[in-house]
Amino acid sequence: MSKELLWVEKYRPKKVADTILPKELKTTFQTFVDQRNVPNLLLTGTAGVGKTTIARAMLDEIGYDVMVINGSLHGNIDTLRTQIQTYASTVSFTGDRKFVILDEADYLNPQSTQPALRNFMEEFSKNCGFILTCNFKNRIIEPLHSRCSVVDFKIPNPEKPKLAAQFLKRLTSILENEGVEFETKVVAELITKHFPDWRRIINECQRHAAIGKISSEILVNLSDENFDKLINYMKERNFKAVRKWVGENSDIETTVLYRTLYDRAYNYVEPRSIPQLVLHIAEYSYKDAFVADHEINLVACLVEIMADCEWT
Repeated sequence: MSKELLWVEKYRPKKVADTILPKELKTTFQTFVDQRNVPNLLLTGTAGVGKTTIARAMLDEIGYDVMVINGSLHGNIDTLRTQIQTYASTVSFTGDRKFVILDEADYLNPQSTQPALRNFMEEFSKNCGFILTCNFKNRIIEPLHSRCSVVDFKIPNPEKPKLAAQFLKRLTSILENEGVEFETKVVAELITKHFPDWRRIINECQRHAAIGKISSEILVNLSDENFDKLINYMKERNFKAVRKWVGENSDIETTVLYRTLYDRAYNYVEPRSIPQLVLHIAEYSYKDAFVADHEINLVACLVEIMADCEWT
């Protein structure tokens, strides 16, 4: 049995056939495996949909040597010049191509690291391939787009119920294997809430499984209670409370919070203020990719919304 503590790693699919993806995407990746011919790829889509999982499964199934680099943590030019260059320039023991998986490549510096990567992809093309994953493909420079086959992880509406059902089956199997008591209805609601972020769903299950049971009680914890606190602070224009809330919830991805503000605007903002709210969210979402301090950027966005919007 795996000693991996994180369920997302312990139960990560090892083969393309075991992944939960739209039929067309799955067929494409299976063809790469069957032909043992994987091109340079740019995998783009929302968080948790399986971009890194399919990349690793595909390469492991073929048996290629793989190096995984997290672009948000090690995306500077020095990483390219040391780790990646050393790895890409040497021949694998089997004589096959090597591959570098650059996770979160949209965090690589577009002025220095991304242009250098373009040259690396050409220089080591005979020996090493590259798979880039990103949430926002517009943050990847065009020369990298042209050197990769771009695969967009979009889920057609007709396939969403089928994929959700497949994941429900997979998740109940994980919970049974971990000896966690659960209510199927609650697990289904959890999937509905976070679909198609499979990673988030598994992490939420593991977090709540710590008490040994996943029941309807966790739906309160997964509800909008914490988000409602923030909205109330903003309605009161309580800057101190808003700043404290942001600091205490620094583990929440800013992209998730911006999207939540956008999706639920009609619940707490007067209709005539929604266009202004959307403009603020769009501005600060864009800035989020470049700022040095994400917390300050988020607080600045919330302050502008507090000042400019009328509340219900």
